[in-house]
Amino acid sequence: MFRNGKLFVPPPNDGSDFKELFKRLAAAGAGRPPGEDGFPAGPWTPELLAEAISQIDSNPVGVDLRTVQLWFQENEKGVSTANIRWLARIFGCDDPIATSEWQMELSTAQSRLLAKRREWKRAGSGIALAVPDMPRTASSDDDSGYQAALARDTGANRPRQRFSLARKSEALFSHGSPLNLPASVFAGMTALGFLSYINGIHNVTYERADGLVKQVGFLWAANWTLDFMVFLPLFFFFVIELLAFWKSDGRKKLAAPGGEVDSDDAWMRNVDASSYTYWSVFLICLLFAGLFQWVGVSLIPLMKGGGNYAMDWGKIALVRPEVISVPATVVFTGLAYLYMCLVFYLFFVGLILLYTIVHDLWKIGNGLKKRPDVDHQHELSEAGLIVMRGVFRCAVLGILVAIWMKVQSSYLASNGENIVAWLVGDMSSIFQSRNDVSTGFRYRMPTHYSSLLVAISACFVFLYGSIRLGVGSRFHAPLWKMSAVVALLVVSYLLIDAFAGFSTLLAITVLLALYGLIDPGFGRWRASELGNNQSVS
Repeated sequence: MFRNGKLFVPPPNDGSDFKELFKRLAAAGAGRPPGEDGFPAGPWTPELLAEAISQIDSNPVGVDLRTVQLWFQENEKGVSTANIRWLARIFGCDDPIATSEWQMELSTAQSRLLAKRREWKRAGSGIALAVPDMPRTASSDDDSGYQAALARDTGANRPRQRFSLARKSEALFSHGSPLNLPASVFAGMTALGFLSYINGIHNVTYERADGLVKQVGFLWAANWTLDFMVFLPLFFFFVIELLAFWKSDGRKKLAAPGGEVDSDDAWMRNVDASSYTYWSVFLICLLFAGLFQWVGVSLIPLMKGGGNYAMDWGKIALVRPEVISVPATVVFTGLAYLYMCLVFYLFFVGLILLYTIVHDLWKIGNGLKKRPDVDHQHELSEAGLIVMRGVFRCAVLGILVAIWMKVQSSYLASNGENIVAWLVGDMSSIFQSRNDVSTGFRYRMPTHYSSLLVAISACFVFLYGSIRLGVGSRFHAPLWKMSAVVALLVVSYLLIDAFAGFSTLLAITVLLALYGLIDPGFGRWRASELGNNQSVS
């Protein structure tokens, strides 16, 4: 019989498990519209069924084709609670009563499949295969051996994928311990510090043409020590923390409750969508920020001289050959620039992932707003709150990285003997009525440009998150506070070395930003802003 213009097969209630029941329904084409001749259009294929489920209006995330293919295969894989709902809609022909009946029938059939699997395990057959489309709570007797079988089976059945830079980059942030990436960055900078000490350029001075003795040691360079040992490891830690929340809790709770595989697949599709962005950033960081900058700023001046760049640890061999030779400097600077470009690639990967999380949450929120039957306003507000806290922290750290890049570059052209004395002297100039901020020396400063790119990129992600998640949200007051801090950081960055006493504003802003890392809300956030009666800190 046909119902709502589709072939309707009533629930058989014959004790079949899910695989047996699904096989008969797919062969009959249950839920498909009739052909042009009025007869049934034929059986379901994985592609047709996946497309039909994805076209359901109340299903904002669709279903992965690989998941549907597993239902058709001769295995013991079941179906998740979320996908039972969509299959019931298909087999029930969008009839509310029939859909409810099919939902009960499919749930019962899935329970029978689970019972058979448990019997096989108790019998010690070892041939029962895992159910990847099943919620983790569906079975209480999963063990490590069973999960290993799942991994082997899944790996054997999945087609080999081409190399994906986007997926590999995302895996660096989402796989393993949250400390792996921050610790690796810190360890890399520590190794460079040891090499600089061995080569004798960790603490080295030179006499400038005007007689000023200036400290240009590697460990005195704030853009290396502070950025790569403090701010960037913290940045990676906060990105990893937010990504772990979104993938393990936030997205599953909003997008597909109980459908872990579907949620993970949908997230990876979002990652794959930015594949060209990952490649573009990788090439820019490796070729321009790394290779070309090293050749132009370090290698050519070391080999041929010139370049009109400020003297630093990377060119000290030109004026202090007794400290380090030119070949040793070439090798050390090459390693340093390679490390730098790879770390900054990871930095931009973190920003891309933050953008992806914000965009994903915004899309899911729009999809949920079209479902009047379910109220997810509180969950959306809570997820938006957590995401914006993470984005704010990462934006602050990104701008701090840019600030110390520009501070170091400005110091090299200043009259300060070392960077600490220069900042302290500039701060005290407010009380001494000194207006001189220029040294009379003019150098090329490529770090000014690269630091501006870092600051703009960090601000863009925060601005995007504020617009997508802040408009119409229930946490305007905390968002305004965070926006004010970000704006103040940008102003402080732009005014570095612009007037005497700029370091006073810089110090106040940095202290405020560091406090914001600890408490992004700048005080306890009232629960009324989230719509419940519990306080959120």
